[in-house]
Amino acid sequence: MGDAHDFREISPTTLADVLGRGQVMDHGLRPLWGPAPRIAGPAFTVRCPPGDNLMLHAAIHRAPAGSVVVMAAGDTDYAVAGGNVCAVARRRGIAGFVVDGVIRDLAEIREMGFPVLARGVVPCPGAKSAVLPLGEPVDCGGVRVHAGDIVVADEEGVAVVPAGRADEVLAAARRKLAKEAAQDLDAWEAEHRARIDAALAEGGHRD
Repeated sequence: MGDAHDFREISPTTLADVLGRGQVMDHGLRPLWGPAPRIAGPAFTVRCPPGDNLMLHAAIHRAPAGSVVVMAAGDTDYAVAGGNVCAVARRRGIAGFVVDGVIRDLAEIREMGFPVLARGVVPCPGAKSAVLPLGEPVDCGGVRVHAGDIVVADEEGVAVVPAGRADEVLAAARRKLAKEAAQDLDAWEAEHRARIDAALAEGGHRD
């Protein structure tokens, strides 16, 4: 059986082909520095209301090493994390953050090499008062993420593999990669042209 670490060999591009659009976050969730390494790990889910970041700050002391903290922030007006939060997360072995929101202290985060995918950067910090449960399902980048789902993220985007389908998806992704590796560009071009020409002909196109 595969585990989250096995997914580090699989690009979100390949996973998108296997999983479909519904398990891929929207284009606004991007690495905030580059070149961005690929991260893969079980989701540790966090939700905060607008203007508050208490539960993300709580999560860095509770998320297990190797996990990806997936956060649904309440807005993009206030930063939910900065340099020290990311430094502690990095020291504790957290693989990275995927934040449907914004952060601050980007220069510090880039220098320490901690992977953060988010909607952007805002220098204003949020408050720390709203206590909400950790580990509940969250909506992040248009995808419903459950604790333990496998999150794979790099400069291509963020794919979410439902925990119960991890073995099936990993096997399908590996089969796809093996097929692609066995096919040179000439063979791909011939197959591609035949498929495109057939679609054109079916649609009534004539050169």
